[in-house]
Amino acid sequence: TVLSNVSDDNICAREEIFGPVQTIIRFRTIEEVVDRANDSAYGLAAGVFTRDLDTALKLSTQLRAGSVWVNAYDLFFAQAPFGGYKESGIGRELGSYGLAQYS
Repeated sequence: TVLSNVSDDNICAREEIFGPVQTIIRFRTIEEVVDRANDSAYGLAAGVFTRDLDTALKLSTQLRAGSVWVNAYDLFFAQAPFGGYKESGIGRELGSYGLAQYS
């Protein structure tokens, strides 16, 4: 499902929606993107799609999310921990953090 022209106060932009949903929100500056993305109680994951490596690096360090993917989404590696940020998730999974739960 693709939702376009979504406003910042729309529930689709404010809450974690678990399902095949993509919201499209227009922006003018990268700073606006960071401010809007971080203005949330949640931060499970974020995705940055761009042709510009500098933009990708800048955004990935400024977004407050447990995982930030660049030009991909939902890729996991057993060696890298995964978990949310702020009110998202329940700690860390995978990596040495995941193994610690069994000891």
